[in-house]
Amino acid sequence: MSDNNFIKFLGTAGARFVMAKQLRSSAGTFLSMKGQNIMLDPGPGALVRMASSRPKIDVAKLDAIILTHAHIDHSNDANVLIDSMTGGGLTRRGVLFAPWECLYGEDSVILKYLRGFLEDIVVLEGNKDYRLGDLSFSTSARHQHAVETYGIKFNLDDLMVSFMVDTRFFPELPQSYEDTDVLVINVVRHVAHQNSRIMHLSMDDVRTIIAGLKPKKVFLTHFGMTMLKAKPWELARQLTVDLGVEVTAASDGLTVQL
Repeated sequence: MSDNNFIKFLGTAGARFVMAKQLRSSAGTFLSMKGQNIMLDPGPGALVRMASSRPKIDVAKLDAIILTHAHIDHSNDANVLIDSMTGGGLTRRGVLFAPWECLYGEDSVILKYLRGFLEDIVVLEGNKDYRLGDLSFSTSARHQHAVETYGIKFNLDDLMVSFMVDTRFFPELPQSYEDTDVLVINVVRHVAHQNSRIMHLSMDDVRTIIAGLKPKKVFLTHFGMTMLKAKPWELARQLTVDLGVEVTAASDGLTVQL
């Protein structure tokens, strides 16, 4: 892989039905930043999508895996990536960044026998700074989701690239992403669900967030069924017109140069 800074959306599926039917891939997002190769939230199919990507993404050259939370559509392929990136443990390398619940909670998602294959395991906490080689990043405040969840904000010197992952809207949420230049935001719902236990953003929430933060560019991803039916590319186009911010609906395989 080159040292150019870019994001590649290996999958843009959100919620169980889109994932189960594979209406969109659920493979997560590959990041190349400051010479570091990272898989963010590798859901089902991440390893397959990496191998079939053009150009191919070599799993043996992964430097890190970041999990924002333990749900299966964000963590399913973490174990197979750990095994593959370390040659089955023959080469101890790579770093896993994950919330405490992913590692030690009742539904921990990382197999214990694989943990020693990694060079390091770092527990993510809210509003903390982290480093991977020359790349620095930080976490958001804890999201309001069913499990321990944090957004991730990457510092590329004069550019902040933020991933606002699964959460329901709460007033303090936008404050945690101030000064974001490029915002990738998970929008599962077209319209907010009446059930308060459904902790995902809707398009109304996204409109409020973008209007408040005014980033330079926004990429919508992690679509549920209602979003796919509403044609997210058309919704993104309307937001661009209404808010004066460039909004794009991500598609599987989309590569964004930073």
